[in-house]
Amino acid sequence: MKLLIVDDHPVLREGFAALLAQVETDTLVLQAGDAAQALSSVAEHQDLDLVVLDLLLPGTGGLAAIAELGKMRPDLPIIVLSSSEDPRDARAALAHGAMGYVPKSANQQVILAAIRIVLNGDIYVPPLILAETTNIYPTRHRHHASDPQAALTPRQLDVLRKLSAGHSNGRIAHDLGLSEKTVKAHVTSIFRAFDVVSRTQAIAVARQIGLI
Repeated sequence: MKLLIVDDHPVLREGFAALLAQVETDTLVLQAGDAAQALSSVAEHQDLDLVVLDLLLPGTGGLAAIAELGKMRPDLPIIVLSSSEDPRDARAALAHGAMGYVPKSANQQVILAAIRIVLNGDIYVPPLILAETTNIYPTRHRHHASDPQAALTPRQLDVLRKLSAGHSNGRIAHDLGLSEKTVKAHVTSIFRAFDVVSRTQAIAVARQIGLI
């Protein structure tokens, strides 16, 4: 597994790099000090599995970096590790394409768990921020209820049905003849279409509007 940590503080970067190395055996952790270095690393290492970055980066900020990385590698999951615990920052990061948001104050177990959740295709946010974000869902849900089929592609609907059956990304990839990274990308698109942050919420919305 190959991960990239993006933070402009060398000491913090080294500490988080050591932590990320625990995600799996033989994990390789690359480092970047700003968005430009991050973009260069992503371009050079096509086999990256995950990017972990801070929002407060010099030059191009974290939100812009998330958007640029998304354009370069739509299938590459990004998780924000930030000193901010403001729900607005979490919502902004998710809106720009991040699949997770973890405060730097979180303990090591939480950080590692969040990374594994994101690698599995889910979106992670802290419970307090998740409680705040649920307030923004109803309007979007009503919008999709009027034309639910238009919200997702046929392939995303296939993935959604597999999610509702409780299948893992690996099982879905096998059943549909896709790569796991492609399945993760479809799951991310489903979350964004429904404005949700977990599989459970996506399935609930899909049932509510009659997709499954």
